[in-house]
Amino acid sequence: MIKEFIGNTPLRKDEYLSKKYKANILVKEEFYNPGKSSKDRAAWFMLEDAINKNKIVDGGTFVEASSGNTGISIALIASELGYKSRIFVSSSCSEEKIKLLKKYGAEIERCDNSNGLHVFNSTQYLAQNYSSNHPNTYFTNQYYNSNNIKANYKTTGPEIWKQTAGKVTHVIVGVGTGGTISGLGRYLKEQNPNVKIWGVEPNNSVYELYMAGKNIPDTEINFDSIEGIGRTFIPGAFDRKCVDKIFQISKDDTIAMAHLFRAERQDLLGFSSAAVLATLDRYVEEMELKESDVVVLFFPDHGSRYINKLYKDFAPITELKGNYNASI
Repeated sequence: MIKEFIGNTPLRKDEYLSKKYKANILVKEEFYNPGKSSKDRAAWFMLEDAINKNKIVDGGTFVEASSGNTGISIALIASELGYKSRIFVSSSCSEEKIKLLKKYGAEIERCDNSNGLHVFNSTQYLAQNYSSNHPNTYFTNQYYNSNNIKANYKTTGPEIWKQTAGKVTHVIVGVGTGGTISGLGRYLKEQNPNVKIWGVEPNNSVYELYMAGKNIPDTEINFDSIEGIGRTFIPGAFDRKCVDKIFQISKDDTIAMAHLFRAERQDLLGFSSAAVLATLDRYVEEMELKESDVVVLFFPDHGSRYINKLYKDFAPITELKGNYNASI
């Protein structure tokens, strides 16, 4: 069953980055999941819960609002389990992700934005509306589904703790729905409250405001478009108690880091993975890392999903690099 292949992804020490930033830099490589992204974890937990609780019956359709990766994971797992899927994507969704959604049999609806359940023509609004008006459908609603957090509390957090032998001191992770950072953060802080959980969002996204106790603007917010992270609202899947700080990074810095990494390492970073690395690079002095620190960079997917967005002017790379058995 596909469940057996989800999770237990490599945590690789990157000697190049460790030397560059003068700390132990480890990369959690989530593109080794069956659907090639971290979202397989949440998708499995959400679908399994719905099926076990009879919220959907055989042959039904799972519905989700997704920038791509969660939709791909839901489409793949639903197909494996004998269900259909209908995915509402924002206009910024990459063509590589659209092709994968179609490959896994998903019906696709393109929407104007992904600004939340209460915004007309958003992915969330239209997905919920579709599910409410069609029998034997289930809206997984990743932004408010507690299984999004649970998946990462039960799997991602324990993996990082075990793979670092409890030595992890920092985790840096992009924030979209908030489920990943909240789940792994909750688990790791239960093991060691001193572990720093740092989130990354695009410039002008709202998590930093929320963490500072400031009001979210009522006017329309236009944050830098970094696919997979950033929000104009605070989802129910985000638990601020599990997060120490939110850093903001620009789209330009993110793209520049993706190109630099490609040139120096002959490998392709996913969009939000590049944002995580760009954040480390920009704020490393503020972070005050020590040589003994064990810093986990969470890379949710691979750059092969963003060829046209990030790498269309480069020759293709077909081989993944890295020493996956490196120790701390």
